[in-house]
Amino acid sequence: MTNSPTTKLGGFYPVLASRDVAASHDFYTRHLGFDATFESDWYVSLRRPDTPQYELALLDHTHPTVPEGHRAALQGGLLLNFEVDDVDSEHQRLVGEAGLTELLPLRTEEFGQRHFIIAAPDGVLIDVITVIPPSEEYASQYTNT
Repeated sequence: MTNSPTTKLGGFYPVLASRDVAASHDFYTRHLGFDATFESDWYVSLRRPDTPQYELALLDHTHPTVPEGHRAALQGGLLLNFEVDDVDSEHQRLVGEAGLTELLPLRTEEFGQRHFIIAAPDGVLIDVITVIPPSEEYASQYTNT
């Protein structure tokens, strides 16, 4: 028995169960640079024009395509990482200028990140990160893949 898939993966992206698809759509397009590639009142598919391989979808948590026992909106526990070239300028733009709720202040981590976390709709956390060299303590924990 093999643990390799038998077919080629054509795409992989998160679909967020949302209480308010329109508000989530507005958040991800206004603040994080996504454009809609499909829009309905119950589902929105989003892509970044600069990196079209990255997708995100929003789904009304009450839609009948969601199995009945699983139609709860997000209650937190989901963290989306966005790696950027200049986290300091993104912090200024998103927290300083747009006034988004900051849950973790901008800081430098020994494990190789400078980052901050903001709140998105539906209890989702957005971790905005610039990768930096890790301390010696953490450098050995990275693999060479």
